[in-house]
Amino acid sequence: MMIRLNLVLLIAVMASALFLVRVQYDSRRLYTEIERAQNEFHKIEIENERLQVEKRAQATPGRVERIAREQLQMRPATPAITQYVTLKGIAAQPEAAP
Repeated sequence: MMIRLNLVLLIAVMASALFLVRVQYDSRRLYTEIERAQNEFHKIEIENERLQVEKRAQATPGRVERIAREQLQMRPATPAITQYVTLKGIAAQPEAAP
């Protein structure tokens, strides 16, 4: 009877030891994955900041005006080329400057 109890206890100790090893392995693996994810998040955060700075640099008023003139052939609005819309929907001619 005592041998049987010892055998059961030995199996229980071995099973708990194997379970503990498996839990430690999973814990280390998950910790490594968390560190990788945090590093990736940090890289993405830095990339986002860089892109925000680049976006602000691309949208400066001088650059926008230059592109509008050169690539879109736009020109500043003047009274000579401005058409005014009245309430009746008929375009009014600009008044001549005195």
